[in-house]
Amino acid sequence: MFKPRRIVTGHDARGRSVILSDEAPPAPDSAGQVVFWTTDAAPAQPRDPAQADRLVGRLPPPRGCTRFLVFDMPPDDPAVPVEQVRKFFGDMFAKLGVPDAQIDTSRNPRMHRTHTIDYIMVLSGEVTLLLDEGEVRLRPFDVVIQQGTNHAWVNRGREPVTLLGVLIDAAGV
Repeated sequence: MFKPRRIVTGHDARGRSVILSDEAPPAPDSAGQVVFWTTDAAPAQPRDPAQADRLVGRLPPPRGCTRFLVFDMPPDDPAVPVEQVRKFFGDMFAKLGVPDAQIDTSRNPRMHRTHTIDYIMVLSGEVTLLLDEGEVRLRPFDVVIQQGTNHAWVNRGREPVTLLGVLIDAAGV
């Protein structure tokens, strides 16, 4: 896995721009996501890194807000029974605060949907995006604009995949 570094800027008492922190972000959550930043108000307000870090551990951002994260995905293991994969992802989505994310897993036990618009970029490796109808193979620097659709990320390769995501709370998706 990559070694993340997060630099957060802000202002000092005189209004001059300064570095507030230069350190690793919080450790990966139960889904292996490194959440770099999150907003918890709209419009977004500048904040201390410790304030942003208290919202780590959830997948969707709060209403009207955002989440910026990176996550690794190991290669799929076809020897793992489908029901075991389904339980793993069901438990994971529940821990991330979206127990109802899996609305239709008939195509793949990883299928899920959140009420967000997501900007996803492949940083390394190759991954397949499955939708209810169709799929697309993605390579480094390919970008997906995920508009609240039922989907799954599948790593059919031999190497881990690293994805960067910006999740934006969305109504009507």
